Amino acid sequence: MSTETIQLLVIIVAAIILFVTELLSVDFVAVLIILSLILTGLVTPEQGVDGFSHPATITVAFMFVISHAMLKTGALQVLTFNLSKLFRKNFNQGMLAMMLMIAVISAFVNNTPVVAVFIPVVMQIAHTSGQSVSKMLIPLSFASIFGGVCTLMGTSTNILVSGIAAENGITDFNMFTLTPLGLVLLAAGILYMLFIGIKLLPNNTKSGNVKQRFGVSKYLTEIELQKGSEFVGSRIMDSVIVKELKMDIIEIRRNTSIFNVPQGDMTLKEGDILKVRCDVEKIKLLKDRVKVRFKDDVKIGDESLIGKNSTIVEMVVTSSSDLEGKTLRDFDFRRKYRAVPLAIRHREEVVHLHLHDVPLKAGDVILAEVKSHFVHELKKLETDQESPFIILSEEAITDFNKKRFSLAIGLVAIMVVLTAFGFVSLMVGAISVVVALVLMKSITMKEVYESINWKIIFLLAGALSLGVAMKNTGLDQSIAFQLIDKLGGFGPVVVLSGLYLLTSLLTELMSNNATAALLAPIAIATAQSMGLSPTPFLIAITMAASATFMTPVGYQTNTMVYGAGQYKFLDFTKVGFGLNLLFWIIASFLIPIIYPF
Repeated sequence: MSTETIQLLVIIVAAIILFVTELLSVDFVAVLIILSLILTGLVTPEQGVDGFSHPATITVAFMFVISHAMLKTGALQVLTFNLSKLFRKNFNQGMLAMMLMIAVISAFVNNTPVVAVFIPVVMQIAHTSGQSVSKMLIPLSFASIFGGVCTLMGTSTNILVSGIAAENGITDFNMFTLTPLGLVLLAAGILYMLFIGIKLLPNNTKSGNVKQRFGVSKYLTEIELQKGSEFVGSRIMDSVIVKELKMDIIEIRRNTSIFNVPQGDMTLKEGDILKVRCDVEKIKLLKDRVKVRFKDDVKIGDESLIGKNSTIVEMVVTSSSDLEGKTLRDFDFRRKYRAVPLAIRHREEVVHLHLHDVPLKAGDVILAEVKSHFVHELKKLETDQESPFIILSEEAITDFNKKRFSLAIGLVAIMVVLTAFGFVSLMVGAISVVVALVLMKSITMKEVYESINWKIIFLLAGALSLGVAMKNTGLDQSIAFQLIDKLGGFGPVVVLSGLYLLTSLLTELMSNNATAALLAPIAIATAQSMGLSPTPFLIAITMAASATFMTPVGYQTNTMVYGAGQYKFLDFTKVGFGLNLLFWIIASFLIPIIYPF
């Protein structure tokens, strides 16, 4: 084994460890990959940064903008509210309609923001129809994955593998290359979820109440500052209540005035009634202070908590959020979002203490009190690809703009037709649609920049450079020979099946795009070494990298519903194992038939 190969293996192993452990953000890991490959001489500086100008990267960037333009119209919210009546009438029919709707939309719109829009609506449907949220959110995520494998533009992974194929002189995928197999997997996936998967999911019907879900009633109380109190005359930020006792002041009632989420420089006065978040021990400490009178405890769900000028919301941290890996203190959460945290659902536990010091992860749910007028601003953030969180407790408030929707859907339809018949590439089509949307003032250039998920763009660039390094060092050929040596004697179908299984398992641990970029060159080298067409092997990589169901961290939409549905890690494994197995069997049998060797 050459020195260059050893160096590349070290970089790959280090990258996998960083992806799996999430010690660093995926975009930063991608930059480290590029830098390491250049410094070790495994790629030239030009090859190292070529990924940023790769057609796949450019296409994905502009597809994010198109998704934003579609969501901005408010069309999805209009569609989802029609599901409520169906769910109340028949749960199974409602689930079928929901999964089909999500799948069709996800085939043409990036599924992450689609799921972001549907989560709060599905939760409302569950509460109003008396159904269990936990029976509905995993099917929501899985349906978006089913739809994403049906077209070239369904996921960034599809576009990435197609780009790698073209780069290696292989015919790239057209718009509907994946559709025949994708539709079979879609049908199989929906049937599995309706008859098996939903039965394996927990029934958390009783956990619909915010008080029960977060258990925060013991941590909220009201105190009145009496004459001579040591707290009177001090600013909130300087007061003992905040600095020493580490309490959050959520609201101040002063005579007839109410100050929700008051600013830190506001001065406390005699007679002020403060609504504070604190634990029992701190309440005991506060009781020892003179000139402070406790009023009735504040209860979650009562009008005394949700005032006219504030509202309680649940905020799910997204996979692309700037909050991920940081604490609320690092992010200046209170000032930036006009919100006071009440509790945090951190993976499978609810945290009440030291909320500002909890390192956040994607899928965590923050229960917070927010100024009512600011909720609209928070909702606007949800249509961005890098939205910091999804609001669960508020109704979707985006108004349906029929004119903008007609324009966006018309342009996308033209792009799909022209791409399908080979008149333009998907990259050219996507750029053209975005240009038209800007010229027609449907979106602004500022929105173009803001709607792109730059983490994914950097990840694609880094992953592509890794593929180039594998080709330069011959590592792809070496791994291909090992694979053929072990499985080649059983025939090409077994080799293809093995590649699918390897991709599926690796994707459960790290980014699907990184897995696809790592294994696509190996798939090509394997096919060429066996004298076969690389297309079926690349199809296997594409499908396996996107169809991941066994863990909440394997795919970004799974992570998004993890906290919102109050799932445990093993809930995904129980449902996803059978689904992964089913897709593996179907793909292994049908790929050689639909895409001959």
